[in-house]
Amino acid sequence: MPGLYLHIPFCKQACHYCDFHFSTSLGLKGQFVEALIREMALRRTYLPEPTAPLETIYFGGGTPSLLTAAELRRIFEAIALNFNVSPQAEITLEANPDDLSPAKLAELVASPINRLSIGLQSFHEPHLRLMNRAHSAAESGQAVRAAQAAGFENISVDLIYGIPAPSHAVWEQDLARLFELNVPHVSAYALTIEPDTAFGRRLQKGTFVAPPDEFVAQQFELLLSQLRLKGYEQYEISNFCQPGRESRHNANYWRGVPYLGLGPSAHSFDGRSRQYAVANNPQYVAAVLERGEVPATVEQLSPLDQANEYLLTTLRTSRGCDLAYLRNELNMNLLADKADYLQSLVAQSMATLESDVLRLTDAGKLLADHITLELFAAAPAAAV
Repeated sequence: MPGLYLHIPFCKQACHYCDFHFSTSLGLKGQFVEALIREMALRRTYLPEPTAPLETIYFGGGTPSLLTAAELRRIFEAIALNFNVSPQAEITLEANPDDLSPAKLAELVASPINRLSIGLQSFHEPHLRLMNRAHSAAESGQAVRAAQAAGFENISVDLIYGIPAPSHAVWEQDLARLFELNVPHVSAYALTIEPDTAFGRRLQKGTFVAPPDEFVAQQFELLLSQLRLKGYEQYEISNFCQPGRESRHNANYWRGVPYLGLGPSAHSFDGRSRQYAVANNPQYVAAVLERGEVPATVEQLSPLDQANEYLLTTLRTSRGCDLAYLRNELNMNLLADKADYLQSLVAQSMATLESDVLRLTDAGKLLADHITLELFAAAPAAAV
């Protein structure tokens, strides 16, 4: 079930926490669309089974809702020309609330898009201003209701927790507002301070103070308990859905399904290697349109890389990590090599180990990155 990802690298303004590749200058947008279409033709045979129907298409960014109806139409025409798309394909577009006017929603409803991922982040005006979001608190709820009224039922919303605050009151109010919308999917992320962001630079100067880890952990625990009470399932550490409503596109990432990524900074995976396109709009456009090539770095995955990646992705999911598969298919024997550590995880209620499947508990999910690093296999040292 291969997927297609399209990175739309444009935003109205820079959110203070974001370290994704984007530009607030829209001058190259028209040429970028031409380059994106050209890249489809150049890489149409990248996937292991090029004629296999695409089961998912995902417009990410950046802010894909900045694309005009004409630009979207041209992109979909090119997709149809270069790929076989399943009639039941999940086709997602990320959108900001301030872009979802009645006219814009009418355009999207008329397109092949059948799922919206709306970046709310918060319903609290001071938090939106702190993060430099382009929309208001009122627009957060209005955008979702307008999308539902326009005919979109398959909607995901993004929320951010761990924003500096004197108490958990705002986060509790955000969750209450979320439940009023009754959307089938929620992605919730802890505020992460990356060095090359406005927050990162302010943190270095001492003008921004990140909340303590305990505060963030408490908000994560609130998130888990409240979503479960409302019937949502946590199928990945940051992703929750009503029964049967997981994001098929993102779920395939965690299952190791091949996908093709188009656009600057986009990643691709063919099962044996990864490819990373240059994160520079002018360089990308010039290379594709003038030279007919995609400026990218290719990383061949060794058997050890593949085993570590399987461990990393599956341990984040409710399905867990199949240690027998790791041993028999990927030659990583954690049941033998990490037996003491696995026993300690279970003893501390950080994980469960049943039928050779390792799953993190709620407590373990708080330390998922640390646990994964402890389980990673290192490459053998070179002989001296």
